[in-house]
Amino acid sequence: MPPSVDVELTRVATGGAALGTGPDGRVVFAAGGLPGELVTVAIDREHARRLEGRVTGVLRPSPHRTPPPCPHVAAGCGGCDWQHVAPAHQPRLRADIVADCLRRLARIEDPDLRPGQPLRPDGYRITVRAAVRRGRAGFRAARSHDVVPVDSCLVAHPLAEEILVDGRFGSATEITVRVGARTGERLVVATPTAAGVRVPDGVVVVGDDDLRAGHPAAYHEEVGGRRLRISARSFFQSRPDGAEALAAAAGAALGPPPPAGPTLTGAGAPRLLDAYCGVGLFAALLGDGWAVTGVESNRSSTADAAVNLAAHQPGAAVVTSRMERWQPQPMSAVIADPARAGLGRDAARRLAATGAPVLVLISCDPASLARDATLLAGHGYRLDHVTVVDLFGHTSHVETVSRFELGPGGAGR
Repeated sequence: MPPSVDVELTRVATGGAALGTGPDGRVVFAAGGLPGELVTVAIDREHARRLEGRVTGVLRPSPHRTPPPCPHVAAGCGGCDWQHVAPAHQPRLRADIVADCLRRLARIEDPDLRPGQPLRPDGYRITVRAAVRRGRAGFRAARSHDVVPVDSCLVAHPLAEEILVDGRFGSATEITVRVGARTGERLVVATPTAAGVRVPDGVVVVGDDDLRAGHPAAYHEEVGGRRLRISARSFFQSRPDGAEALAAAAGAALGPPPPAGPTLTGAGAPRLLDAYCGVGLFAALLGDGWAVTGVESNRSSTADAAVNLAAHQPGAAVVTSRMERWQPQPMSAVIADPARAGLGRDAARRLAATGAPVLVLISCDPASLARDATLLAGHGYRLDHVTVVDLFGHTSHVETVSRFELGPGGAGR
């Protein structure tokens, strides 16, 4: 294995590393690099066709390189992999990653990419997972299990940062901090137990052992003027303004509901499927004028969705089921927000079997978006456009909202 190589970087890859060709012709993945740079890369892993490493020297910097604004990067914290990228340039790189994945994996040569609502790159995270060492919170070092203690966090919401910095977490090995940025409610889940945990006043503390024993714990957030209950084991987006930006992009892609009356789903209001509905975010914000069905496999989330939709979309149905097992029903439109792995073959087939003319897909991984675009194309759905939403400032994580349309003659089967 070569200890290091000098390489000119040409593009950015999924996962945030920049790519170039090494002296022996193999592709070099360089964490901490930027397209257009000439860098020295220390090699950590060697494969038959590629080398993986990290930038240890910048021989010709990109004009978009900037000193990391967080001091913990120098100590090895691996929480934010793009702090060397100027914030104004990060959206361009995320769009480049999406376009590259769609070209290579889905054979879509010129995708229509659109920017989402601009979001601030720091002070945004309302859910923060941290390791604990000697009772203090910290983050894992890059490519390591070592814990870097922190006395600040650039991307955490101030209500979460206070808990991370001032809290003392007893014998816990991990914690999850969850806050309602707009309600002020705060919750800490300590693993394996909450024994000995000390946090600021007003913060609810629960142990993972308590949750497994059935002890309820939840907080609330306000999004789009609607108050949502979020239980300790329920997924929610990383920031309320980001949730609103996703909903805005999804609403624009979805379009207004067709007029009530005879439709492809029968008489009455047009039917909207909110697949992987979580706590009911998209149904709550976008369901006006639709007959809504939410499907979600996580029981904690479906319990929250039932409460939230009863308040904001009376009459909505919430079904606890894996999408791969859900029995398709005719729908006028579909919104789907699957986990990072994407829809997969079985779920794509069941969503297509609804016959919905429009399918809006929220993806948190551009490679899974490309795979799902290929699967949906096999059922007659054409990708119309993709909105790239910059939810995760200072990181290479990419969130997209895509509109798919059932093509002429497409059966959605």
